[in-house]
Amino acid sequence: MTASSLPSTTERCLTLLQTWRSQLQLNRREQTVLAGSIRTLDLQLDRLSNRNLRIAVFGRVGVGKSSLVNALIGQELLATDVAHGCTRQQQALPWMISIPALNTIELVDTPGIDEVAAAARGRLAARVALQSDLVLLVLDADISRVELDALETLIRSGKPVLPVLNRSDCCPPDQLESLRQSISKRIQERCYHNHHARIPDPIAVSAAPRKACQRSDGRVRSERQPAVVHALRTAVINLLQTQGQALLAFNALRQAERLQQQLELGRLERRRQEAQGLIGRYAALKATGVAANPLVLLDLAGGLACDTALVVQLCQLYELPMGGPAARRLIQRLSGHNALLGGVQLGVQLALAGVRQLLLIAAPFSGGLSLAPAAPVAVAQAALAVHTTRRTGRLTAHWLVDQRGRGRRSHPAPTSLMRRLVRSDTNMQRLLADWPLPLNRPRRDGLLP
Repeated sequence: MTASSLPSTTERCLTLLQTWRSQLQLNRREQTVLAGSIRTLDLQLDRLSNRNLRIAVFGRVGVGKSSLVNALIGQELLATDVAHGCTRQQQALPWMISIPALNTIELVDTPGIDEVAAAARGRLAARVALQSDLVLLVLDADISRVELDALETLIRSGKPVLPVLNRSDCCPPDQLESLRQSISKRIQERCYHNHHARIPDPIAVSAAPRKACQRSDGRVRSERQPAVVHALRTAVINLLQTQGQALLAFNALRQAERLQQQLELGRLERRRQEAQGLIGRYAALKATGVAANPLVLLDLAGGLACDTALVVQLCQLYELPMGGPAARRLIQRLSGHNALLGGVQLGVQLALAGVRQLLLIAAPFSGGLSLAPAAPVAVAQAALAVHTTRRTGRLTAHWLVDQRGRGRRSHPAPTSLMRRLVRSDTNMQRLLADWPLPLNRPRRDGLLP
């Protein structure tokens, strides 16, 4: 097979994700809860199929995002005004540039992320940016904490970002380079230190420059000048020519990974509740048997059988049946815990059982008075049985959740698909070399019994 006949990055990614999507088995509740994420993924897969790339123009209110979109397109299609907050909702416009690997390119104008009394617009802007393939973070001065926080959110979500310094005509030429270096330094301090992400230096532009001009009557008025966006336009075109397909594929994989994470977290929460019920029932069963049975050997044998049954039930609940290497790893994991806990339990149970046995034997001679202290001893034995069962159950559940997190699934997860694509695709390798973005794994804090 020749190089020209090999499937493209978008084709390979689309095939992998469509196969993964078709194998998703969702119940009705999951289909309802995840309807928004599923719709977002399907839209991204449709854009991947049609090679329709989206670029979000993102930033604070009043930094000139709409003016920048107009300047890049070359037409005054978006309303602009000196008053802040002119953009009320997202607006997508086609950018008529020719990129061989892409069919269409859209520029998405977004509301300001810090609009006063407009938190919904800020959330909309973040959502639009996260659903785009590339983000232009527009600044008009040194980067603020609000902008750094927004940038970090984008980086954490695996989004390639190009900083753009608008209104560079308002900065004296001898200070412009110092401003760019200051912005770059603050970005690298935050993003590289926390996420090892290298963000390019900001590109200086003037989307709607104005110049003071003296009219024939002697009055001085501000007049609109041609936009200066050539450097940004060239940088974006070069990026799309080399990595346009990879950007589309990467965003589709990230959308699929987010859906997988939401699905896993929901299932973990339901399994946690069921696991808690299982552990509670087996602990109660073990406590009842220990308290009612006077023979310590039967206590230990019954307790072992109870804990074994609990482990088997938990394995079935987390869809990791006992058998083969999984069983051996779990047994090794539990052996050290059970050895220590079992030794303590044996010693305490023998002591408590001996005391209870003596009290029962002494009952005929004490007129039954010695039976009264036997009850607290039985309660103590039951409490110890409950504790050991809960410890065994929780340790088993932790191990099972960890195993599921390591990719023990019936079909590859999006993260595995991404690794597979990266290993064999130079475009994806180049993208991740330029933007070494972390692969997020779902947090399981609070989802264990």
